[in-house]
Amino acid sequence: MAYRKLNRNTGQRRAMLRSITTALLKSGRIETTEQKAKELKGIAEKMITLGKQGDLHSRRLAAAYLMDESVVKDLFDNIAKKYSDRQGGYTRLIKTGNRRGDAASMVIVELI
Repeated sequence: MAYRKLNRNTGQRRAMLRSITTALLKSGRIETTEQKAKELKGIAEKMITLGKQGDLHSRRLAAAYLMDESVVKDLFDNIAKKYSDRQGGYTRLIKTGNRRGDAASMVIVELI
C-alpha cells in the first residue's frame, strides 16, 4: 500500500494526520484537501474500530494517537456505539471544488 507524503517530512506528516484525525472525531466534519482526506479516512476508520473493540489495550492505542483525552472518551463512549452494527465505511468524502489560492481540490470529510 503506497502512502502519500503530502510534501512534508515524517514528523510533520504524522503530527498533521494526528491533529486532523482528532479534529474529525471531535467535530464530526472537517474540510481539507482531497489528498489529506484520503489519508485521513483510513486512520479515522481504524480509530473507530479501536473504539468498537472497547478493551483497555484499544483505549491506550487510541489515546497514544489522538491528541485530546476528551475525544478518546467520546470515541469509546458515544461514537463507537453509534457504529456498533456497521462493518466499516464510517466516513464520507464530499467534493466541494477547488481552493481559490492554489486550485487544490477540496473535500468535506464527515462521519456517516
